[in-house]
Amino acid sequence: MLKTLTHTMLAGAAALAFMAGSAAADGHASKTKLRIQTHFSTETLSGQLAGKFVDDITSMSNGEIEVEMFYSGAVVKAAETFDAAATGILDCDMTGGAYQTGKNPAFQFTGDLMGGYSNPYQQMAWLLHGDGRAAINKLYNDHNMEFVGWWIPGPESLSSTRPIRGVEDFKDWKFRSPPGLATKVFANLGASPIVMDFNEIFTAFETGIIDGADAANLTNNIGLGLYDIAQHTNYPGFHSMPADHLACRKDVWDAMPDHHKKIMEVAMDSLALHNATINEVKNAQNAVELRAKGVNLYEWSPEELAKFRAAVQKGWTEFATTPEAKELLASHISFLKGIGAMQ
Repeated sequence: MLKTLTHTMLAGAAALAFMAGSAAADGHASKTKLRIQTHFSTETLSGQLAGKFVDDITSMSNGEIEVEMFYSGAVVKAAETFDAAATGILDCDMTGGAYQTGKNPAFQFTGDLMGGYSNPYQQMAWLLHGDGRAAINKLYNDHNMEFVGWWIPGPESLSSTRPIRGVEDFKDWKFRSPPGLATKVFANLGASPIVMDFNEIFTAFETGIIDGADAANLTNNIGLGLYDIAQHTNYPGFHSMPADHLACRKDVWDAMPDHHKKIMEVAMDSLALHNATINEVKNAQNAVELRAKGVNLYEWSPEELAKFRAAVQKGWTEFATTPEAKELLASHISFLKGIGAMQ
């Protein structure tokens, strides 16, 4: 009887092994296929890091996650990527929440607090340790999207064909602005913001439509070729520190196996660390090179920074006009006060 039982167990094990092998051979292993768009080009550091993210999730999933990545807004304009993902043209959006402020001003506070956080590590801390992920998803889920993670290059630098030494230089300054809070803050300081797509900035500089741009940090501005025309910038940055996100359509996310979801989340956390640290290094190196090439880099005085931040905090309350926006802003302010970064 023991011999019969042993034979039965061995036969069962062999059958299971055969079934597993057949499933793998038939391609029945869990598969997730995603179409993702970023507004960054492959020439920029951020575009290269987006490529690294794709390589990471492909490797960690042993090829079970397959990504078709679109760069430079190849399918739709940057600001339309969120909707393209939510409606099925794409599966995931790798731009930023602040592009969606036309839907609800609350999206501003899922992307860029403008002068609230001093560095990307503080802002990531709110996401990871201040219940930020749940707060963001409360809003995203209402729009058929799931927030997966942030990657933050750090404080941005303005580029300009005119000096930008302090608040006074913003008077009558025509510049490319992202939609949202930035338009209100800079307009209140006397500037003339013009909202345009990310990939239209260089041509607008060339043709004189704009005097300056709120585009990216020093490193990505170089990748966009902006300092070939704009000989004035500020460093260190202070006015903006947008968080680029990865957000996927809710049904796509919910259908993914749990281990794929975890791979995506962990890879985004890894991307965030690599992004913040490499940009800190590259920006410092590029500041030296830009000065050597004759580009003017302005470091604002504490007095000028205080004027800007006063305008920003006024802008927060003016912009937070919906219950969702007020709730998200309150979460940020509570966290900032809790870590002593705000009075």
